[in-house]
Amino acid sequence: MTTGSGPAARDWVLHVDLDQFIAAVELLRHPELRGRPVVVGGSGDPTRPRTVAATATYEARAYGVHSGMPLRTALRRCPHAVFLPSDPPAYEAASARVMAVLRGFPVRVEVWGWDEAFVGATTGDPEALATDLRQAVLDATELSCSVGIGDNKHQAKLASAFAKPAGIHRLTGAEWAEVMHDRPTDALWGIGARTARKLAALGLHTVGRLAAADPAELARHFGPTNGPWLRYLAEGRGETEVTTTPWVPRGHGRETTFPEDLTDARDISARVAALAEQVARDAAADGRIAVRVTVKVRFAPFLTRTRQSKLPGPTADPVTLTRAALAVLDRFDLTRPVRLLGVSVEYAPPADAAYTLTTLE
Repeated sequence: MTTGSGPAARDWVLHVDLDQFIAAVELLRHPELRGRPVVVGGSGDPTRPRTVAATATYEARAYGVHSGMPLRTALRRCPHAVFLPSDPPAYEAASARVMAVLRGFPVRVEVWGWDEAFVGATTGDPEALATDLRQAVLDATELSCSVGIGDNKHQAKLASAFAKPAGIHRLTGAEWAEVMHDRPTDALWGIGARTARKLAALGLHTVGRLAAADPAELARHFGPTNGPWLRYLAEGRGETEVTTTPWVPRGHGRETTFPEDLTDARDISARVAALAEQVARDAAADGRIAVRVTVKVRFAPFLTRTRQSKLPGPTADPVTLTRAALAVLDRFDLTRPVRLLGVSVEYAPPADAAYTLTTLE
């Protein structure tokens, strides 16, 4: 171990990212499938409509299969793949074991999901620490991970992607321009395809061009907050604090994709009411109260719209939430077939919950 004080010790942020996590958990349970293309999702039946892949092994990815892809498409691309049903409790348990291993080191661990966490440490040799972390996770759980090293979370997150699979990579301010400036803007963490297209329309095709862009021009096109933030990302900056405060959800929701499109307004209302009642029960079980309700409707073939409304007062009462959700539903034009419905709520922050705000350097 290399954490601790020392003449060359300094603060680092590491991003630990489990390799093909869901698939890896399944392969531990089905070792006979190692080396074969495996796709995990839904009930495991690729012939069922409107079910998508949660993940795919690298062997399946070689055929163009990826997470979020409809299982029917995955079957066409890789007809000899093995399809397995999704098992969230198993993935939660495996993730908990990994995070317990990380917390066994003298570091700060900020969990970001089942398969990733940021680690804050003071060390003179971050590569040695990353090696120790990787080996400890592998020894304790038989799961492989990649580790990115950076001056901040943004750099570490990108570095772990360069490290995959099962590697270690450092990306800091010293290497930023050489490594990142010629890459497209959507290579940055936080910039998606839509924003990249808008940037390209302004002639900002690369990270380097974005880093040199006029902040006032960016603010004019993307807003006074988002515009400068885009340049901030392109400069390789990011949040440096790794917090161990447990994550407190700010909301919760449920949604359902239907095997056949809904066309009857009464049926649609009944489905929304049922979802709202379930969300209310979930909130009560978690000891939370809602302050806002949102209804999501996806029309055929794939047009998604959302509407929301602030509640009269904080509540977890099923009747109140259902009435509010149905009132929001009335604001939709339901003349097109509906393939998905969702209801979600925004929670009031609990009095004892610590919410962290991201601050720019």
